Amino acid sequence: MRIKAVVVASAISMCAFSSAWSQALIPQSKLQEQERAKQEQLKQEEAAKAEAAKQSSASAPASGMTTATAPAAPKGPIIACSNPNALGVSRVVAIDTTGGPGFGFEHFKQLDFLRDKEVVLTFDDGPWPTTPSVLKSLDEECTRAIFFPIGKHATYYPEILKQVLAHGHTVGAHTWSHANLADKKMTEDMQKDEIEKGFSAVKWALGTEPAPFFRAPALQHPPAMVTYLGERNIAIWSCDMDSFDFKASKPETVIKTVMTKLEKNGKGIILMHDFQKHTAEALPALLKQLKAGGYKVVQVKAKAPVQTIAKYDEEVTKDIKLPTVSSRPVSSVVETISEQ
Repeated sequence: MRIKAVVVASAISMCAFSSAWSQALIPQSKLQEQERAKQEQLKQEEAAKAEAAKQSSASAPASGMTTATAPAAPKGPIIACSNPNALGVSRVVAIDTTGGPGFGFEHFKQLDFLRDKEVVLTFDDGPWPTTPSVLKSLDEECTRAIFFPIGKHATYYPEILKQVLAHGHTVGAHTWSHANLADKKMTEDMQKDEIEKGFSAVKWALGTEPAPFFRAPALQHPPAMVTYLGERNIAIWSCDMDSFDFKASKPETVIKTVMTKLEKNGKGIILMHDFQKHTAEALPALLKQLKAGGYKVVQVKAKAPVQTIAKYDEEVTKDIKLPTVSSRPVSSVVETISEQ
């Protein structure tokens, strides 16, 4: 190792000596000309950078939306794309969730950030044993989505939820137990508990804070909770088109519903469920049809993660210290690993 170091050092010294010697042979006027050329090149590069920054600032969308030319570094491994004909991701946007902006024409019409033929893929109710199949299909098409997991499900399958994040997707929250927040029996305190405990459970499962993105079960968000989420700087997600995959009896129905609505609307935030078996089965063909139809996927990220509340973090940790079979689905306790 020392011999290599001496050789490298000698080589560097010789290069430096040769450079100094060659410069000594160049006329002074020639050196001055080279220096002026370097300075001029630097000025041109700085001017180009300034103009690029100016154009980027001028073209950035308003209303808390910014467009990024490339995804920010994910918190998991970068998934290489080996499919030259993949659907992919055409645009990446970052959302400033200050004040709790709302998205999705079902309920919020102010912040329409999608261009013609653009879609946002979203999945509710996971993580579940069907989720890895959904991830596989998205990976094969090199595209990304937003996942809104249920807090309890996150505690059942934390490793699956970690996979969602590791594969480059955005993770928000979908309450603790999928309770209908608009139920008359729900007090405001109960509604807040559902929201906050859901975020804390997702944080526990991921090992890091999720995005401040919230979708209410059945898209039911009482006015008081809309105000509360705004105070917490959490964005509220509705949708532009519901796949109604929970009503479907076969994958073909899911595909037909989504494509029919897309052809009518031209773009939109698509609501699906990674909890649903038919959705997992439909996804490969659906993504191919999106590509064939000229649709482009927009990946959505948050500018900053959600800030969970310590009280709920502690509640989640306390609840999962001693899980019982009665509080967990059979599929999370018993898994078939081989069968003849």
